[in-house]
Amino acid sequence: FDDWASWGNDEWSYSKVLPYFQKAETDLDIKDDYHGTDGPLPISRKVGETWPVIQSAFHTACLQNGHDTTEDMNGVNPTGVGVVPMNNQNGVRMSTAITHLAPMRHRLNLTIRGNVFVRKILTQGGQVTGVEVESGGEVFTVESGKVVLSAGALKSPHILMLSGIGPKDQLEEFGIPVLQDTPGVGANLRNHPIAPISFKVKEGITLAPDASGVRIALRYTAKGSKESNDMMMTTSSVFNPFTGEDLPDRIGRISCVIELPAGAGFLRLASSDPTVQPRFDYRYFSHPEDMRRMRDGIRLAVKLLETDAYKDVSEFRMAPSDEILAGDDALDLWIRQTVGTARHVSGTCKIGPDSDPMAVVDQQCRVKGFLGLWVADSSVMPQVIRANANATAIMIGERVADWAA
Repeated sequence: FDDWASWGNDEWSYSKVLPYFQKAETDLDIKDDYHGTDGPLPISRKVGETWPVIQSAFHTACLQNGHDTTEDMNGVNPTGVGVVPMNNQNGVRMSTAITHLAPMRHRLNLTIRGNVFVRKILTQGGQVTGVEVESGGEVFTVESGKVVLSAGALKSPHILMLSGIGPKDQLEEFGIPVLQDTPGVGANLRNHPIAPISFKVKEGITLAPDASGVRIALRYTAKGSKESNDMMMTTSSVFNPFTGEDLPDRIGRISCVIELPAGAGFLRLASSDPTVQPRFDYRYFSHPEDMRRMRDGIRLAVKLLETDAYKDVSEFRMAPSDEILAGDDALDLWIRQTVGTARHVSGTCKIGPDSDPMAVVDQQCRVKGFLGLWVADSSVMPQVIRANANATAIMIGERVADWAA
């Protein structure tokens, strides 16, 4: 967050966002200056005795490879291998629908409507007047002088463009009247690239369902990187999500994640029809530094799998093969064929100062050039964070709630 501030976003320094992280949580394990004690989200960590075998093996392998232990992945020094904090109680992920929205359903000034499709935001002379929506086959207007757009990093820019706020060339291409030429809408698409190595898990070791979740993670800095903790590794297993049973192949994984990718993608309109989804491309590995770090990360994951910690867990490595690992070109091709997304989409309506021509919202997440219009989701992040985006998205929502009140 101090990086965000250094780019001209003074309202987003760590000292200013920390109180909002604390406001959202009650950390059940750690009581210090970096964690909340009376927020609606319960945060806890699985103790060592409850770790599945493949999670425990990964933790031991990291230590055997010389990595440090971190007691708090959300603390002042998260470098090393440690337990991932979870907002999960009794097997239920405590979403904001449960912790924030459900207790407020009785309020007379709150109406919650499902199955309502937002077509566009309505404005007049730069002032928001409401939204055009569709429900039950009927298109109608909901009037309001304040609108907070929280549709996510793929749909928030889409709705803005359908409303006439976005890159002029795209709007004109599809016959959408241009209210404001804002080239940054849909640009700067960020996510975490993730690529797993796989191994055959020995018989007798339970894989499903508890072993599949991420319990342990390794944070480290890639060789030659200017950014600390720009990489992460986790381990998991593959099972049948419908039955909760192990699959015959008995697949385990060690996944490598680039936490701070240098490359960025884009989102573009595909039609003026609101029901037609936009096109997007993460452009993974468009920056050579990202491929170098992922390549090194895959080789590190293989090294972890070869430690003594896995001798009673892994029968053999399934992929990549020794032949692929032997050469950079072959490994790069395998990575491109294997890479997936960590589902932390962000950046497409980014915060920025007036000097940044690609900024979409100002320091208080107000859409530049309009009154009464905010964006409150991960699309406002100028760069994807070095973690799951859930807590940061909640923090953004808490801040905009104060500013828009």
